[in-house]
Amino acid sequence: MRIDCHQHLWPARFVDALRRRDSYPYLRDWTLHLAGEAPYSVVAADHDVDARRARELADGSGRVLVSLSSPLGIEYLPGDEGAELVALWHASALELGDPFGVWAAAQVLDPDPEGLAKVLREDRVAGLQLPATALADPAAIEHLAPLLQEAERADKPLLVHPGPAPADTADVPAWWPALVPYVSQQHRAWLAWHVAGRRQHPRLRIAFVALAGLAPLHHERLAARGGALGPLDPFVYYETSSYGTRAIDALVRVVGVDPIVHGSDRPYAQPCDPGLGDAFTRALFTTNPRHLLTGEPR
Repeated sequence: MRIDCHQHLWPARFVDALRRRDSYPYLRDWTLHLAGEAPYSVVAADHDVDARRARELADGSGRVLVSLSSPLGIEYLPGDEGAELVALWHASALELGDPFGVWAAAQVLDPDPEGLAKVLREDRVAGLQLPATALADPAAIEHLAPLLQEAERADKPLLVHPGPAPADTADVPAWWPALVPYVSQQHRAWLAWHVAGRRQHPRLRIAFVALAGLAPLHHERLAARGGALGPLDPFVYYETSSYGTRAIDALVRVVGVDPIVHGSDRPYAQPCDPGLGDAFTRALFTTNPRHLLTGEPR
């Protein structure tokens, strides 16, 4: 079964909730407003559930995992404001039906592990997604330990996704957030996990979106500055969205084939087969994602 580990699809009720807001994040018609990015014209057809379902079936996708767009910053909204939007995301996304599964979301300023545990019991919930900005150093990982423990207890993985861009990046080219803060956030979260996360959560499977900002490629510089990549972690995975053959091939030379999992980030990017052979294609689209999601032997 072909699996896409990372897409975004906004159900109608979630869109309506963003339109009712008068502070970031909010929608005006189909224009998205965020504190750290220029206004973005959302393509309405990208969030037409029936059209997306038909497209995935035509592409041969057996399972597609959709997640809350962490750059929106919803996980950082305080109190009831954030809790209501997170709950609405879960309720509306769980109604999407096949082939869509869901990554759970969680507030990060005031974690609610009991609420997360309930959501993780849903069959359609693949695991927990957190913004990389919330896992940026060992202290941050310690703060979110109650949430990470619930994912570990449920035997469901963690997906690390770029978080909000800083507010001072609003007056730069439209591609800037995706190439600068997003990449550096992933890189930093990977290093924080390398330093502290695995020691605290020895059995938690974790996948970093966008090849972890290519962080493993810096292993030689890490060694030169007194660190070490160490033995390959069998529970760390690298999702491929927005990268192609050269980046994927380079990462495979450092971490091997087994940790690489397919994610497209549709509608912001499209599914891509890097063309590294039939065996790699099976691993990328089927075997490795299944191991990430279930822990079953490859």
